Amino acid sequence: MPTWDDVARACLALPETAEVTSKEGHRMWQVRGKTFVWERPLRRKDLAELGDAAPNGPALAARVPDEGAKTALIADEPGTYFTTSHFNGYPAVLCRLDELDEQALQELTTEAWACRAPRRLVGEYRFGSD
Repeated sequence: MPTWDDVARACLALPETAEVTSKEGHRMWQVRGKTFVWERPLRRKDLAELGDAAPNGPALAARVPDEGAKTALIADEPGTYFTTSHFNGYPAVLCRLDELDEQALQELTTEAWACRAPRRLVGEYRFGSD
């Protein structure tokens, strides 16, 4: 199971990324000041909305290219990815951190980074060139 330190390592390995802390004290990762992945504890309204489907473990939020990508992730892996009405119309997906493996975490953070990074920076980055 990945930890928040694993999330930090995956995010900080990407160019021009920084870790910051939200006003509420939660960890967030940004590329040139734009948040792409963040710790997103579920709120009372989220828990009521999700009911028994609410995850017991930590929830991570990540930017996605668009609503279609979010819908596809949720449809393909509903045990890992989910959303709440708070994110309706917003290109971000929630995921159960404890359901991600290392490869999925890497793919999610890299895709989220590419959604927020400037095009030139994305063009300079060599995906999967470790």
